[in-house]
Amino acid sequence: MDDLAGFLRRRRSRVDPATVGIPTDSRRRVEGLRREEVAHLSGVSVDYYVRLEQGRATQPSEQVLDALARVLGLDETEHEHLYRLARRRRRRAKAPSGRVRPELLRVLDLVAGAPALIMNHRLDVLAANRLAKLLFGRPVPGLNTARHIFLEEAEHGLYADWDNCTLDVVGHLRLAAGKFPQDPRLASLIGELAMGSERFRRLWARADVRARTHGRKSYRHPLVGPLELHQENFPLPDEPGMELLVLSAAPGSPAEDGLHLLAGLGTDSGDAHLPVNAQPHE
Repeated sequence: MDDLAGFLRRRRSRVDPATVGIPTDSRRRVEGLRREEVAHLSGVSVDYYVRLEQGRATQPSEQVLDALARVLGLDETEHEHLYRLARRRRRRAKAPSGRVRPELLRVLDLVAGAPALIMNHRLDVLAANRLAKLLFGRPVPGLNTARHIFLEEAEHGLYADWDNCTLDVVGHLRLAAGKFPQDPRLASLIGELAMGSERFRRLWARADVRARTHGRKSYRHPLVGPLELHQENFPLPDEPGMELLVLSAAPGSPAEDGLHLLAGLGTDSGDAHLPVNAQPHE
């Protein structure tokens, strides 16, 4: 999973000394910054920073965390992740229930012209509308998209922008690990991906953190061809870690035509009679 000490070590190794005003030469053997350099730039003692990296110092102040975030070049999402790791012993996030309320399922079915899914922090698909099932070409409740991307689609099949998708997935899972450190199923998933994918291992070691909010998603569907879609993520109130994802096409675009064609093909093949939603399995 993730902890404050490990996060600091990994991010320190990625800082270019020149970006913080430290000259380098061919004799430098350290990757990134030295611990004493981080301590000096952050305004803390070397001994205290060493104890932070060793996990022996707990509850650093907000001023220290802000200074470390500045020196390590963290963005807003990574800064919040740093805070979460430092405050882990003080507060624990509410454990996700994994259950989708019937009212949410009805809302999901109202999204008729775009693929829509409800997913949890582990990237398990808990429910999906008919068009989402046709996009993935399978009954998607029960599908884990992280496993799908790294272990099943590693040959760049459905995901046209596979490389960037893997970055998003790893950044999201690391963020989830900071929010839900006591989730054994999340830890098991991360271990499975690390065992099965060399790319996942390399990306996980970078300690990148990403918050999924919106963005372009490109697919290569075997029946209707390329689909350039826009994804919007809507966090669901009172449902920790759960999101509604909607994949829309721009009006008048080839992708909109592709979704119309996909919907028609599904009707012709009888897929419209498949159950639209399913209760998640725990």
